[in-house]
Amino acid sequence: MKNLSPKTIIPIFIALAILLTPPTVHSAGSKYLFKIASLAPAGSVWANHFDNFSREITEKSNGEITFKVYPGGVMGDDRAMYRKMQIGQLHGGGFTMTGISEIIPDFRVLGIPVLFDSLQEVDKVTEALLPSFKKAFAEKNLSLVAMTEVGFVYTMSTVPIKDLDLLRKSKCWLPPNDPINQAFFEDIGISPIQLSIPDVLSSLQTGLIDTVFNSFYGAIVLQWFTKTSYITDAPFGYAYGALVFSKKAMDRLPPEYVAMIDELAEKHFSKLLADTRRSNEEALAALKQNGIKIIEPTPEALRQLKMHREKTVKKTIGKAFSKEIHAETMQVLSEIRRLAKVSGH
Repeated sequence: MKNLSPKTIIPIFIALAILLTPPTVHSAGSKYLFKIASLAPAGSVWANHFDNFSREITEKSNGEITFKVYPGGVMGDDRAMYRKMQIGQLHGGGFTMTGISEIIPDFRVLGIPVLFDSLQEVDKVTEALLPSFKKAFAEKNLSLVAMTEVGFVYTMSTVPIKDLDLLRKSKCWLPPNDPINQAFFEDIGISPIQLSIPDVLSSLQTGLIDTVFNSFYGAIVLQWFTKTSYITDAPFGYAYGALVFSKKAMDRLPPEYVAMIDELAEKHFSKLLADTRRSNEEALAALKQNGIKIIEPTPEALRQLKMHREKTVKKTIGKAFSKEIHAETMQVLSEIRRLAKVSGH
């Protein structure tokens, strides 16, 4: 078992020292109770920021809007949370991209493997696509309150992986219901082992899998770093999620409360974005100090991955996501890169 030293663990787990405490439900003054579930572990950077968000809503509505929060997957996975929203048992949830994209396929477009070169590209594309995403959610009677970020995910393995031949020989994990990466792996020549996130650590321990994909912070929070020794130094993809409320629950609110929620979501989730990125930076430093080795991939491996990505997109476009959202994404990304080239950045 690998152990982080106190010196390195303190800045990363400062958020984890404070367990998520759901805001008190003021039954006497509360008119609108929101029951919200999430897969984010209690005390994680994601859960703590939602706590701050919901508390300020309760305060500014003078207790008329209150929240009961169910963190850490206690209400089940993404599918279970969505089903409970459909019957009114829940009023919202923090979803992974993979999970909510079963309902909103276009939302998975940012998860195309090896698509982005920087977080600056991610930010600009996300900003441009947000109106399209909100419209797609509204068409399914859902309200996209905020997008959340896990960050760039990297190949993490028990043996060093610097090229595609080594990746093909590994026992790769893949989350269920991810048609883009499933097709991508097939194009590369990999038969991934599909497991839900709670099953990954035990499967690393037993040797069922030896290669996973996660952000630096996520690898620490979920303890996957204890069973992997190497990180390939190239983003494999971008992972993100969404805070979603049911439209029915939002429609109960007066317009001024809806506007307040939108305003506070912008305030708190922009802070969450910054904290998530800082947590990933601190986590990488801690992983290195804990003995995790960083492996430089070969230029040919990166070229081949991008070539396979293009094949995957051609095969899945119109199925995994619409032609329209893909065209919009690539148009925005192309313009970003054109302007960067012109400016010399």
